[in-house]
Parts: sequence; structure tokens; C-alpha cells
Amino acid sequence: METMQLLLVDDEQDFLTYTSRRFKRRNVKISTAQSGQEALDLFEETEFDVVVLDVKMPGMDGMTVLERIRKIAPRAKVILLTGHASTEAAVQGMALGAFEYMLKPVQFEELYFKVIEAARAARATV
Repeated sequence: METMQLLLVDDEQDFLTYTSRRFKRRNVKISTAQSGQEALDLFEETEFDVVVLDVKMPGMDGMTVLERIRKIAPRAKVILLTGHASTEAAVQGMALGAFEYMLKPVQFEELYFKVIEAARAARATV
């Protein structure tokens, strides 16, 4: 698979640092954002294949960011992450077009393989 563009969005800096390092070791081209607005700003510069997006963030929450991503980059696949499981949030996320909904803490290998699956799906919709 050619190099994918991954965007990791989470307000927890430790999670961003740890997870982005792991993806870089796998030769994944990754950008990070600590807020929804920062993530949307990055879309002006880069066409991302996959976005891993925290649901609960201060300011603009993940569901709002997901809605905006669907409008500006419909091909991008979005994986929602949350530490606060709720059936309603999962249903809402999937209805808004999320590719997957995963619970934190997430095992890196599980997330990595889901990102690869999402990237393949994004490339298939070109």
C-alpha cells in the first residue's frame, strides 16, 4: 500500500505522543491535532486518508468535527475513539459516517490494523 496520510486528533498530549511514535515506526505519515479546530485547519493543507478522532474534547467535540470532515473530505475514513462508552454516541457516530467506533484504552495493534483497513477502504472509494 502506498503511504497513507493519517490524522490523529486527541486533547491528551501523552496519547498523541505515544501513538504517533508507534505509527511513525510503521512508516505511516502522521499529523496530530489537539483540538477539533486544529484538525479542520490541517485539512486545508493535507488530504488525509484516515482520521482517528477523540469524541470528548474541549471546545468542538468529535461528533461536530466528524460532521465537518464528511463535508470537506467525504473520502476520508474516520475512526472515533472514546473513553466514555455509550450506545447513543456509537449510533450517532456511525449515523454521521464514522468508519469505526473504538473504546479507550485501545491496544495499539488493534488500532493500527483498523487504520490499515480504513485506509484501504478510503483508497477503494477514489
